[in-house]
Amino acid sequence: MGEIATSKRQITLYYNSNSGRAKQTLAYAKAEGIPIQEIDLLKTKLTGTQIAELADKLNLKVADLVNQEHPAYTSQFEHHEFSTDDWIKMIQHNPEIMNQPIALRGDITILVKTPTDIINI
Repeated sequence: MGEIATSKRQITLYYNSNSGRAKQTLAYAKAEGIPIQEIDLLKTKLTGTQIAELADKLNLKVADLVNQEHPAYTSQFEHHEFSTDDWIKMIQHNPEIMNQPIALRGDITILVKTPTDIINI
């Protein structure tokens, strides 16, 4: 069993509070009356297991959780092949580089591309 608890009654949203898409997604969900448990990646440090579990739930490699186009990534790192542990450490120390928002409800996990995606779970 993983570290991330999910519920069919509410959506857990992992997001970056500085992200425009995340702000729009939260506003949309609240306007629709969707119960949301908010986890701001800038305020709540994820464990390595949680990061790996999110990647697994999305059917992605941990490396695919990193937005390599984000200014925080491009200013500190070069495009490179890192180990899974290295990617996890990069996300933990630079949570703003993680692709987000990520929404979970029950057994369903999605990477939100547009704010209205939140109603699809």
